[in-house]
Amino acid sequence: MLYTISQRFYFDAAHTLQREIETVGSRRIHGHTYHAEVSVSGPRDPENGMVLDLGFLRLRLEGVREQLDHHFLDEVPNLGIPTLENLCTFIATQLADIRPPVSRVRVWRDAIGDACVLDVP
Repeated sequence: MLYTISQRFYFDAAHTLQREIETVGSRRIHGHTYHAEVSVSGPRDPENGMVLDLGFLRLRLEGVREQLDHHFLDEVPNLGIPTLENLCTFIATQLADIRPPVSRVRVWRDAIGDACVLDVP
């Protein structure tokens, strides 16, 4: 059997964005509350009954959160242009060594209804 577990976190951050529409507001420094959910899929370990200890996943996500929370995303190393897509990729990359591996990353902004999902092959 294959199980999927997940853990959520949030962070507040500012950024700018060069766009073809909504250019005035996007080009100015502005901020959002972002939410992220990371999922890990795999078999249940017969000894402990877990795919991955959620405490371990929470600890790793806190490290990712520290890199993003109350930061200017334009300046976060290895993030690139601060899009939802790049945030998904950044989070997945920061957790690339977790076993079983990350299977999905979702980043969204409740206030404006935007979301992005990265399904990791």
